[in-house]
Amino acid sequence: MNWRWIFLMAWRDSRKNRGRLFLFISSIILGIASLVAMNSFNENLKKDIDQQAAQLIGADLEIESRKQPSEEAMKFIDSLKLLSEDFAKEERFMSMIQFEKSGGSRFVQVRAVDGQFPFYGEVQTSPKDSYGAFGKKQGLYIENAVLLQFQEQVGNQAQLGKSRFPILGSIHAQPGQTALASSMAPSVFVPLNQLSESGLRQVGSRIEYHYYFKLPANFGIDKKMEQWKDRLTLLQLRGSTIQSTKENTGRSFADMASFMELVGFVALLLGCIGVSSSVQIYVREKLLSVAILRCLGAKAKQAFFIFLIQFAGIGLLGGLIGSVLGALVQYLIPLVLQDVLPVELSTSISWTSIFQGVSIGLVIAVLFALAPLLSVRDVTPLNSLRMNDQDAKKKLDRWVILIYASILGFILLFARMQMDNWMQTLAFTFGLLLVFFLLFGVAKGFTFLIRRYFPKNWSYVWRQGLSNLYRPNNQTVILLVSIGLGTALIATLFLVQDMLMKRVALSAEENNANMLMFDIQPSQRDSLKLLAHQEGYEIVEDVPIVTMQLENINGVTLKDVVADSTIEQSGRAFRGEIRATYRDSLSKSEQVVSGKWIGKVAANDTASVSLDENYAENIKAKVGDKLLFNVQGVLIPAKVSSIRQVDWNRFQSNFRVVFAKGSIDQAPQFYLMMTKVEGEAKSVAFQQKIVTEFPNVSVLDMNAVLTILNDILNKIGFIIQFIGGFSILTGIIVLIASVRISKFQRIKENVLLRTLGASRKQIYWITIAEYLFLGLLAAFTGIVIALMASNLLALFVFKTSFIPNLMFLSLLIFLVSFLTVAVGLINSLSVLNKSPLEALRRD
Repeated sequence: MNWRWIFLMAWRDSRKNRGRLFLFISSIILGIASLVAMNSFNENLKKDIDQQAAQLIGADLEIESRKQPSEEAMKFIDSLKLLSEDFAKEERFMSMIQFEKSGGSRFVQVRAVDGQFPFYGEVQTSPKDSYGAFGKKQGLYIENAVLLQFQEQVGNQAQLGKSRFPILGSIHAQPGQTALASSMAPSVFVPLNQLSESGLRQVGSRIEYHYYFKLPANFGIDKKMEQWKDRLTLLQLRGSTIQSTKENTGRSFADMASFMELVGFVALLLGCIGVSSSVQIYVREKLLSVAILRCLGAKAKQAFFIFLIQFAGIGLLGGLIGSVLGALVQYLIPLVLQDVLPVELSTSISWTSIFQGVSIGLVIAVLFALAPLLSVRDVTPLNSLRMNDQDAKKKLDRWVILIYASILGFILLFARMQMDNWMQTLAFTFGLLLVFFLLFGVAKGFTFLIRRYFPKNWSYVWRQGLSNLYRPNNQTVILLVSIGLGTALIATLFLVQDMLMKRVALSAEENNANMLMFDIQPSQRDSLKLLAHQEGYEIVEDVPIVTMQLENINGVTLKDVVADSTIEQSGRAFRGEIRATYRDSLSKSEQVVSGKWIGKVAANDTASVSLDENYAENIKAKVGDKLLFNVQGVLIPAKVSSIRQVDWNRFQSNFRVVFAKGSIDQAPQFYLMMTKVEGEAKSVAFQQKIVTEFPNVSVLDMNAVLTILNDILNKIGFIIQFIGGFSILTGIIVLIASVRISKFQRIKENVLLRTLGASRKQIYWITIAEYLFLGLLAAFTGIVIALMASNLLALFVFKTSFIPNLMFLSLLIFLVSFLTVAVGLINSLSVLNKSPLEALRRD
């Protein structure tokens, strides 16, 4: 085979078709760009986490406990302190802060630190470097966003618990803290020794204890942590090193990057479908040229390779353009993602990602062009005299099957690179194929119904536009798949976000409460009730909470679990504190699924408990099992009487462990209360009175939580939509390419219609009708898929009811239809404006 001649013919034939050839591949450029951008982001993120891991943890070793460490645990911590070059400790908990000047109050995370922490990185403040005086002066350091919210400034006074402090600085950045986490519970740094008179550390206060160590360079802490693994478990401590922090952080955000790469991959597949459809139209127009080449002695294989080389070359160029575009897009990613990342993102160019993008462009251009190109093999010299649509149709042979198998293999291979295992890969591939086949089936079914039940009574313009959906070279399937899938993706994201927000708001309305007060001491209970009554607010819930720890399950202790790995219980069952309550009846959010509910026991009887079904599954407990709880140093045996199903979506007090009344009534406890306050101004005023009279009581305003939650969901949704938008843009490019590529077919139709007496205005309306039908069909199909997906997510993932936002769906249908019509009409103007004589002369 004369390859030199084939390459020359491919070059010569492409001279007058290069614009059209580039349109073939333009539909995959955005997909490649999104992949390169996400791959570059992933690679840079791993590098940034590696470089900034020490700053994320702020120390070489962090030991954490969710409860006051035992005497034995403190001995272990003290032994580590002797081996360290520097040491710091922190008590972290939630509380309220109130500003004297503005009178405003805010729920914050208090970080009470003793020592010069962090050892790596820095707390960036204003005035600059003012944090260097931390612990040397009396005062607080507060996140800048809080000061801006209440128009406070450095030097003003703030109240934390019973104590008043001057504000020494505003915090702009701190190790390991993301902007989203700060928006929910902004940090307040205070020296630990200055909290002694604040009254914030009382019975029931949920305090996390952190101990930080700066170790010698050759200490080998990761090996030591492996040796101490069982000891830490027994002491109920959790350790983190720079290496483990690096791995955990990288793993978490690598999952996010992989997800976005898969979303970009969907856009790429849409572009591949556009390539296949465009090549099919192009090849049909080239069949006569192929027949002439056959008459001049060229072999079928030679003609096949001429066009294959053209598509390979343009695929290589498209991959290069997409890779360059992706490298540029990654410079925008920090603007979108920085708020959810704990490290500062870099934007260096990833040559590996660019090479991968160029390679993918070449592979998919060839792979998805092969199937329609096979028809070239069947062209004979006789076809130069006789050519029809039947001649253009390709036969289903072993090569076609092999090509489709290769495409499926390509999808599986790429998906596997992003997934943890083959089960996830197969599930993703199956779901993707199911959606594609659903869209394809709708398109084919719609065209069948049009032919079968054609509306003959419609006006000529609308009948002609509708018939264009099943004419030769129609765009129904390609546009329905590309635009419909993009619509489905965007609609699903919005509907899920809207569903979550509505569920939280609805749960508050159902419980008739929007304000939560907790850490209420028994001595404050009646006074707080009286204050609420005087302000005209009814206490909806008044719930006692008892802090305890699980000691054993059917006699199995934490030591047994550590010593024998065959025991089914996990060490995590005994780790951390449990906040339980006692009552004699079920709440509205609970129902018994196993056993019998016991609401009250005698003082001398064995305590009876009911467990949440998920918690029971985690600790491997069932009805009839015997548990032993440590309640403030007192051991209380209990028997599991029932397993409950709990609706955790409701805004009300839900508990993993509920005791029967009479079991722990006399144990040290604190209270949680809920009430309903209408209006932001009244809510703020009531919060201020609570914080002033009860400084240790924390208050959560549901309306404020909803605002913050909505902001977080909007940011996360925008991140996904930013990548998902590539699918919509790809669909638009496929639309443009399809219109431009079928330009000559449309010229012939235009000439025929004008010759038969159709006016230019009628042809305009025929075009509008065609794309209006396409847009409406794509939008409706995409929304139906989104509704199905949202319903499944609501039922099986979020376990809540789903009510679609009809206004949003109607707006989306209008926008998608309008966009389809606008793009289709604009790109058809050059065809529509041609006179019959001009078109005939050109042809």
